[in-house]
Amino acid sequence: MEKGYIHIYTGNGKGKTTAAFGLAIRAALSGKKVFIGQFVKDMKYSETKIEEYLKNIEIKQLGRGCFIYEDVEEVDKELGRKGLEECGKRLSSGEYDLVILDEINIALFFKLFEVEDVIKVLENKAFNTEVVLTGRYAPQELIDMADLVTEMVEVKHYYSQGVLSRKGIDC
Repeated sequence: MEKGYIHIYTGNGKGKTTAAFGLAIRAALSGKKVFIGQFVKDMKYSETKIEEYLKNIEIKQLGRGCFIYEDVEEVDKELGRKGLEECGKRLSSGEYDLVILDEINIALFFKLFEVEDVIKVLENKAFNTEVVLTGRYAPQELIDMADLVTEMVEVKHYYSQGVLSRKGIDC
C-alpha cells in the first residue's frame, strides 16, 4: 500500500463500528495486519471474537465502559490516555496496515484526552498505515484532517419501538 488515509465514521446512526469491522475483515482477508483499539469499551461483544478466526486481527479494549451512564472518573481518563498512547505506538510502528480507533470520538466527547493529543498521534502515524476513527461527535479539527468522512444518519430505528440489542445483530 502506498499512502495510508485517515477515515472517520461518525453520526448518530447505527453502523459506525460495524463499518470499521467490515473494513478490518476485508483488510485481514487481503493479508493485511490489523489492530483495533476500542476506547470506552470493556465488554466482550460478538465482534471481538473475530480475532479467534482471523489471526492477523488484534483487538484490545482500552476502557471500562461504564462511565457513559455516570460521571467520568480519573480512572477513565487514565485508561483513555494509556489507550491513546498504545494506539499511537501501533500507528507509528509501521507494523500495521490498518489501525482502528473505535469510539475515540466518544472518548474525546467525554474529555478523556484532548483533540490535540489525537492530532499529534495521527501526525506521527506511519505513512502507509490506514487509520479509522469511529464514534459520534467527531470534532471539526479531526474532520478537517481526515481524507474520508462518513456520517451515519439515523432515519428510523427499532430501538424506539422498545427492541433491545440482539446478539449477533446489534451486539
